[in-house]
Amino acid sequence: MQNENLSKTLIFVKSSKIMKVGILGGGQLGRMLLQAAANFDVTTYVLENDAQCPAAHLCHHFTLGNIQDYDAVYNFGKNLDAITIEIEAVNVDALAQLEKEGVKVYPTPSAIRTIKNKVLQKQFYQENEIPTAPFIITQGASELLAHINFLPAVHKMGEGGYDGKGVQIINNEKELGLAFNVPSVLEKKVKIASEIALIVGMNAKGETIIYPPAEMVFDTVYNLLDYQLSPAKLEEKQLWKAQAIARKVVKGLNSPGLFAIELFIDAQGEIWVNETAPRVHNSGHHTIEANYSSQYDMLLRILLDYPLGNTDAILPSAIVNIVGSEGHTGTVYYEGLEEVLKMDNVFVHIYGKKQTKPGRKMGHVTIISKDYQDLTHKANKIKHTLKAIAK
Repeated sequence: MQNENLSKTLIFVKSSKIMKVGILGGGQLGRMLLQAAANFDVTTYVLENDAQCPAAHLCHHFTLGNIQDYDAVYNFGKNLDAITIEIEAVNVDALAQLEKEGVKVYPTPSAIRTIKNKVLQKQFYQENEIPTAPFIITQGASELLAHINFLPAVHKMGEGGYDGKGVQIINNEKELGLAFNVPSVLEKKVKIASEIALIVGMNAKGETIIYPPAEMVFDTVYNLLDYQLSPAKLEEKQLWKAQAIARKVVKGLNSPGLFAIELFIDAQGEIWVNETAPRVHNSGHHTIEANYSSQYDMLLRILLDYPLGNTDAILPSAIVNIVGSEGHTGTVYYEGLEEVLKMDNVFVHIYGKKQTKPGRKMGHVTIISKDYQDLTHKANKIKHTLKAIAK
C-alpha cells in the first residue's frame, strides 16, 4: 500500500512539471506566441541576436545568439523540453541533433529542411502530386538563356528569401539580368484570380485542424501582405479542394506543428500551392481576436501536447499591415494611431520595434465585423490613416 501511494505521488509530480519551451527567433511572431504562452503554465526561452528584439522582454529567459549557428542553437536547446521556430533561417543540423537527444522539435528538422529551401519545397510538391505551378530548377543566372520560351516566370532564390525578398519577376529576355546567380526555382507565371492561405495544425498523434481560409491582397511595391479578409468567400467545391490540398501538404511533411499553406486560384478556378511556411504566419494574425483558438494558442497546445482547439471564426475579420512609410527611416512615430483607436471593433498590435524604415513590418490592425463591406471600408480607412513614420 505504501509503494502504491508513493507511485501515485511520483506520477503527480511528473504530470505537474512545468515545460520549458524555446523559440528560435525573437521577432513579432515570437512576441505574439509569448503573449499566448502567458495563458499556459510554461517557462519560455528565446534565442535571438538582437537584445532589443520584439520578444526579448516577454520571455522568461532570453539568450543573445545567432539562430543560424550550430553551437548557439544546440546549447540553447539542449536543456529544453520543446523548441519551435518563428523563421525558417535556422541551423537545422543542430535541431536534428537535439531531436535525437529527446528534445521535442516542432516542426521537425526534416520538415524545416524541406521547406526552407524552395528547390526542395517545389520538388516535394512534385513528388507528392500536390498541384503547383510548372517550374525549372536553375543553378545560376546564365541557365535562364536556355529557358527563354518559359518566360514570363518568377525566379525565386532557393534559400535566403523572406517577405518578398529573393523573388523576381522576369517577363522577357531583356530582364534576364534580374535573375539570381544562385540555386533557384524558375516558376511559370500563372494568371492569378486570387490568393488564399490556410493554416493547418497537426499534433503528435497525427490529428489535424484547419482554419477558415484568408484571402490576401498584396502591396505591389513591397510584395508584402497589404490587407486580408477571412473567411475568404469561396465556392463550396473550391473550399473543399483547398482544404484537401492543404491537409495533403501537412500529411506529406509528416510533422507536428503549425503550417501556413499559401494557395493561388487561377483564372480557370484551378488551385495551386504557392509556398508553405512551417510556423505561425502573417495570414493568421486575425485569429487572435476573430477565432476561438488563435494560431498561437494552437501551436502551444501542440507543443504542450494539449487537446487541439476550436478553429471556427467568431466573426469575419480583416487585417491591415502597418509597414514603415516610404522616405522614413529612424525612431518610429505612429501617425493617426489615436484616430484608429477610436474605431469600434478594431484591435491594434504594435510590435515594439523602435526603428522604422520603408517596408518594415511594424505592426498590424485586426478588424472584426459581421459585414464584409464594413471590413473593407475600415481596412482602407486604416491603411490611409495609420502611418509608421520617423520623428
